[in-house]
Amino acid sequence: MSPATVSNAYNRPDQLSAELREQIFDTARRLGYAGPDAMARGLRRRRAGAIGVLYEDRLSYAFADPAAVLFLQGVSMATEDAGLGLLLLSGAPGAERDPEAVRGSVVDGFVVYSMSDGDPLVEAALERRLPAVVVDQPRIAGLPFIGIEDRESARSVAEHLIALGHRRFGVVSFAGSPDLFSGIADTARQEAAAYEVTRSRLRGYRSALEAAGVRWEDVPVYEHHESTTEAGRAAAEALLSRGPRPTTILCLSDQLALGAMEAVRSMGLSVPKDISVVGFDDVPEAARATPPLTTVRQPHVEKGALAGRILLARIREEDLPEPKLLPTRLVVRGSTAPPGDRF
Repeated sequence: MSPATVSNAYNRPDQLSAELREQIFDTARRLGYAGPDAMARGLRRRRAGAIGVLYEDRLSYAFADPAAVLFLQGVSMATEDAGLGLLLLSGAPGAERDPEAVRGSVVDGFVVYSMSDGDPLVEAALERRLPAVVVDQPRIAGLPFIGIEDRESARSVAEHLIALGHRRFGVVSFAGSPDLFSGIADTARQEAAAYEVTRSRLRGYRSALEAAGVRWEDVPVYEHHESTTEAGRAAAEALLSRGPRPTTILCLSDQLALGAMEAVRSMGLSVPKDISVVGFDDVPEAARATPPLTTVRQPHVEKGALAGRILLARIREEDLPEPKLLPTRLVVRGSTAPPGDRF
């Protein structure tokens, strides 16, 4: 049997009868041959058959963070139609970043998903000169960018609380920089944040509060290096233990806000009677919370799907779908109310 016939059995099945193909596969199994090497075939075709997704946090958190899960679902919807796989290239916050995994990854392009300014993993990806697209952060000249208007979206939720009559605020923020810091972040640290999303959302809160006559320097901002319910609970407990106690807590993510509501209840207080709490993202858990969480809705799945489509177009050297800022919407639910008279 010729090498060409064997090759056809694996690569061009329409050229052979089903009986002959099965005979070839049976002989290959007996000889211990598993078929053509996928990597070698990819090199011949100049395609790896996968795209890399650069993700800031540890790998396990990508499957625990509802916003990230929805985003990756969207990317997968775009890539699976093209027969491509996903390779998740994650880092560990605060740890020394090792770019070798990025340099050695067998991919056709990269989705850079919410990374800090100057991250060495991003720099390693750019060195590959493969097609790439950025989602959320950082902004990189020459690369398509997909995201939302973080500053104005954050401003809208702060304005909602001001309209309810709140004047004593606390803020729970996810990481400003990848240094594992947790504690009260002063204005200098806020402005020096290495994450553009953190900077923008804090600036949105600040602009709304200052327009209402609230001094931003009097608003405690508790930064936590993680965006989990546990982090939100710890941060909110610290804020609620300070004086004067805030009547509302602005959280940069729903995960943080859900944790903040746990903290309020653990201290014998009520949401929203005693403390109003707001989040950002509108993950599915926000509507199911008790009470349901007031938050900013952003289209996570659409964001991922658009990133996937744009990257595929760049890989194929086709016309690009238009990169754009996606719409958000303030969703008012039961976790916000006018301030009570308890404090």
